[in-house]
Amino acid sequence: MFTPKIPPPDTAPTPGTSLVPPLTGLVHPPACACHNAPTVPVPAAPPARPAVQFTPGSLLVAAAAGTAVILVVGTVLVSMLLATAITAASVALCAVVLRSLLNRPNNR
Repeated sequence: MFTPKIPPPDTAPTPGTSLVPPLTGLVHPPACACHNAPTVPVPAAPPARPAVQFTPGSLLVAAAAGTAVILVVGTVLVSMLLATAITAASVALCAVVLRSLLNRPNNR
């Protein structure tokens, strides 16, 4: 699988030859019809304008939507942090109770 695939000796090119024969003669004569074709004028591009145009109302809506997204994402992140803190506190409390039970089995 990792060994190189070497072609059989009869199909491999010899070091002095190339796979593509070199071009000989004129490939494209200079006096052809393609050099004398009339040029077609290109229409001018329309003036560039911004892709999005904001009106005062749309700016207000965009600001309100951005604020809502920030509040929702913040609420989700704070709730995840609070859930982690509550879980850590309950695991610590269970560890303290188990430690006290295992250290003094006769003093219940």
